[in-house]
Amino acid sequence: MHIDARGLRFDVTAGGPEHGEPVLLLHGFPQHAGEWNDVTPTLHVAGLRTYAVNQRGYSPGARPEAVEAYRLGELVADAAAVLDALGVDSAHVVGHDWGAAVGWVLAAGHPERVRTLTAVSVPHPAAMAYTLTHDPRQQARSAYMALFRRPGLAEKTLLALNAGGLRRMLRGVGDAARVAAYVEPMREPGALTAALNWYRAMSRTDLAATGPVTVPTTFVWSDQDVAIGRTAAEACAGHVRGDYRFVELAGVSHWIPDQVPTPLAEAILARIRSAT
Repeated sequence: MHIDARGLRFDVTAGGPEHGEPVLLLHGFPQHAGEWNDVTPTLHVAGLRTYAVNQRGYSPGARPEAVEAYRLGELVADAAAVLDALGVDSAHVVGHDWGAAVGWVLAAGHPERVRTLTAVSVPHPAAMAYTLTHDPRQQARSAYMALFRRPGLAEKTLLALNAGGLRRMLRGVGDAARVAAYVEPMREPGALTAALNWYRAMSRTDLAATGPVTVPTTFVWSDQDVAIGRTAAEACAGHVRGDYRFVELAGVSHWIPDQVPTPLAEAILARIRSAT
């Protein structure tokens, strides 16, 4: 289905009982709403209605050119506007990677729109900003962002040799077909640039300014995540004022929704049930 919001058109995959409690699913880079395909069946059986959104830059109809159009505040406003267009006053919000960042800021700034938050892989933005400044190990893990922020060079590097850079990045998601399902949309004209603009518009000041979250929150982190270290993950607790749970998945890579969809779905359900 298509949702028109803020002058843009977002592709949204809806599923589950029509009148079930709503769950907004926000993907990360360089994926799309399809990363939730193996998670949602468990949520649907539990009676939940899911809305998986291809976010700004990923939906062809929501691909502005200006880098500034991809600042975190714009991405969060998109999520709220999609809920408005769906007629949903508040939803359980689940985000992975960049989608987690959007979820954190939405919950912090608009708690009335978020019934519960399940953030996956990426910690609270203020925790991330702090470790990017003070933790050398997290700085080393995040060094790839310097390339992503370089227009032209990043696209050339990731798309060279049949998008070999993207394919290597996504090896943990599963077999070649699953990797291709994420890579091929990024090879469309303008798609990878739009997705990378999330990094190019990123401001450490914006991250650090994110306030505490008061809604019931679960943070799911995997100990084999090459991008996010334990220091940043454990720092989340200091930025949540509501009920908080930290779920650590052993032996799992960054690509949690693809690699272990059932344990993730169970963590989401546990969070939602705790608040009902």
